[in-house]
Amino acid sequence: MTWLAVGGMACRVKIRLYLLLSFAMAMVCGVAQAQKRTPSKTPAKTPSVAPVAPAVTPPAAPPSGGTAGKPVSEASDVMSELVPPEVETSAVAAVAKLGDEVVLGHYQVAVERMYPVWKKREAEREGGMDVLEKKLASVGVTMVQMGISLISFKPQGKPRAYEVVPGTKVVKENGASVEKLVFTKWMVLVPTVRKIRIQRKDGLKPAVIESTGFQVAICDKGKNDWTFIDGAGLKASDLRGLFVTLPQNLALPPVEEHESQ
Repeated sequence: MTWLAVGGMACRVKIRLYLLLSFAMAMVCGVAQAQKRTPSKTPAKTPSVAPVAPAVTPPAAPPSGGTAGKPVSEASDVMSELVPPEVETSAVAAVAKLGDEVVLGHYQVAVERMYPVWKKREAEREGGMDVLEKKLASVGVTMVQMGISLISFKPQGKPRAYEVVPGTKVVKENGASVEKLVFTKWMVLVPTVRKIRIQRKDGLKPAVIESTGFQVAICDKGKNDWTFIDGAGLKASDLRGLFVTLPQNLALPPVEEHESQ
């Protein structure tokens, strides 16, 4: 049984109103968002490089994400490092914690922990942050009215980490201080599985929909303060628009759904 068969077209339209541009709603029903998301008509802009840990200073860069006079479009232009195992472990733990909060109905936490650049875009699509927050405030009531509840949300699968957002760092070479271009953030693709329960109006046994998806977890290097982008409806080109040094052949974890037996 498909999502359409369970809820009907009217149900999906209502869900879209609340889920389309809200990360919290994507956490509840990412499949509907993936089917109904309307692409932005304006090209994605690369965000300005944000300050990171001490000794790392972001360049005064154009939107292309490079240093003055030299755009950074290839990862080979930037000093790289091996991904420490604790980075992926930390990202997975952060996604698990986020899922626990949303299952408890704390949807505001999901919005608070959305990657700031992405949240700004979502708010602009919705008509402003105030509009987004007002719609979010009615999420819990709307879900109850529609007979929808989130049963579980957890990481499941192997994460993949990437270095992103070039910035400058002063290092010592032959006794002299040299400014080098380095990556300032970690981006981790964390596969997830979620289950939602849908009450049927015909009095039959509630439908349980299981979906696989992913969270994009982003954090400044040297810190443990993760923010997120939900993978529902997300394309590799969306991420490359945010993080220009990601590989052109970037493969995202699958997003699928089926009814649990």
